[in-house]
Amino acid sequence: MSDVAVSVQALHVHPVKSCGVVGLNEVLLIETGFEFDRAWMVVDADRHFITQRELPRLALVRQTLKHTELVLRAPGMLALHLALDVVQEPCRVQVWKDEVAAYDMGDLAAQWFNDFLGRPLRLVRFDPEQRRLSSREWTGELEAENAFSDGFPILVSSTASLGELNRRLAASGQAAVTMARFRPNLVLDGLDAHGEDHLDEIWFATDEGPIGLKLVKPCARCSIPDVEPTTGETGHAVGDVLAAYRADARMQGALTFGMNAVVVEGLERALRVGMSGVASYRFAD
Repeated sequence: MSDVAVSVQALHVHPVKSCGVVGLNEVLLIETGFEFDRAWMVVDADRHFITQRELPRLALVRQTLKHTELVLRAPGMLALHLALDVVQEPCRVQVWKDEVAAYDMGDLAAQWFNDFLGRPLRLVRFDPEQRRLSSREWTGELEAENAFSDGFPILVSSTASLGELNRRLAASGQAAVTMARFRPNLVLDGLDAHGEDHLDEIWFATDEGPIGLKLVKPCARCSIPDVEPTTGETGHAVGDVLAAYRADARMQGALTFGMNAVVVEGLERALRVGMSGVASYRFAD
């Protein structure tokens, strides 16, 4: 297959893992992916990570990135302002199978999440000195660092993939959903539905130099796409529809939507909405 022209339709970060999406016009690529993406995380009393899988109401925490602070808002709560350059006590936290270095964000942040979610929780920030690597089974020779993402620095999807899902939802009498359910970082225009499944690399030209991303692993889906981001309510319509056409042999039949990607080149360079790029296809697996 020949190369295909793509463009950046949207750029998303999720500063606090599993909280609301932040749409940006420009993002900086750093070692762990998009700057500020999954840099903070909610943990329980055992310092084990918490997501919408356990607490769907995390979806209601709205996030705003400003020049010097991250602002969190939630229904019935005063805004929580977190300085981008301030942390408190060092700690160790668990995200999936990895125990990593982090910093506690203090009692005020902890109380804010306790009050909103009704259980003892802490907010932590990833220690930038920690190297947490993606599985080399999928990245090969590339060493791809992550902050608190599930396992890879960047998640890629496309407008056509969401369009196909919504077409199938409508055919089954269900309401359309937004891309926020799938929590990608990079949303592309220019592909056929689920065309990202078959891509090898995407390259963008910037004034600072090229940016190259390699798509390495299909993203297997859990229950989070069935959480409505505006209400925190759970359902099963998305999972039911995906089960009809997205069982992925590459992932032992798991339902997939989107592709995990790693950075080949371009650290400290910026991606922008509307930017054009060129994507190359893999040969058939």
